[in-house]
Amino acid sequence: MKGELGFGPSDRSRLLTIEDILHARSQLPKMTTRGRSWDGVTVDLHSPYFNCTERYSGLDHHLICYCPAGRSRLLQGRAGTVHESVISAGMSYIMPAGYESTWEGDSGLSARLRIPQSLIAMAADQLGQRSTSQIEIRNVFEVRDHAIERLALVLLAEMDLKPHPAQTLIIDAVSTAVAAHMLRRYNAFETLEESHVALLSRKELALLTAYIEDNLDRTIGLAELAAIAKVSRFHFTRLFKRSTGCTAMSFIEQCRIRRAQSLIVDTDYALAEIALMTGFSDQSHFTRRFRHHVGSTPNVFAREQSRRRSVRRLSARRG
Repeated sequence: MKGELGFGPSDRSRLLTIEDILHARSQLPKMTTRGRSWDGVTVDLHSPYFNCTERYSGLDHHLICYCPAGRSRLLQGRAGTVHESVISAGMSYIMPAGYESTWEGDSGLSARLRIPQSLIAMAADQLGQRSTSQIEIRNVFEVRDHAIERLALVLLAEMDLKPHPAQTLIIDAVSTAVAAHMLRRYNAFETLEESHVALLSRKELALLTAYIEDNLDRTIGLAELAAIAKVSRFHFTRLFKRSTGCTAMSFIEQCRIRRAQSLIVDTDYALAEIALMTGFSDQSHFTRRFRHHVGSTPNVFAREQSRRRSVRRLSARRG
């Protein structure tokens, strides 16, 4: 059943935070990730409840309500529409941030995944979508989404476990995957075509190249290069390759080899010194990578350059 109700975008000043929602609901969750030392998606697991009516002025975060078992028969009012649905095991509904919402009816066991808007924005940046103005998560009254189901089950499984060393890494990865999936499938704006995705500007490439050239004698991390481009490290790797045709690490190594060639030609430094001056861990590593790029070892290259210099000097004297 569908009909019209006045549930639209809510006044931002009245939006409920992830913490506020605990006190706004008539039932506290039977289990929650609150209080654990992990970031990203917050999960509240609620027991079944019956003949319940709840209304919210709007959330400052996105909500996925996943049904792991049983079923819910709900009358939902949201985004100007009333929708009656049966949510069975494995199904979900999605409530975007900022909309007044109401539920009436019987709810089965439900896992509520609360997704901060900042997490969505971070995922968008990592996917190369710099403008958050092109992010609008759609309202979905009911859906069977196998990706949501798999990700929710991982979160629920971790919630059942005591904290362990790998948990933070797992939760970070799953939270990012949830946000990326929301952008891919539920963003009201279509993803930009690859040909329209921004590239690094000539100025940005010049700054990056100068920075790399100035720091060839040490390890250069992706994070520091990404900071120069003012993007995330993940986005930087894709952006750099799209702009130059090679990875940042490959580009850095090419710069090291070119610098080494110049030092061999123009100075009398020993090869071991040149290896350290160009950021290689030792002469053996330097020799392997030099041969890979140039086609000969540094020793052979140096002898050939010496021979050419001798030939040029001899020719000059004869001339």
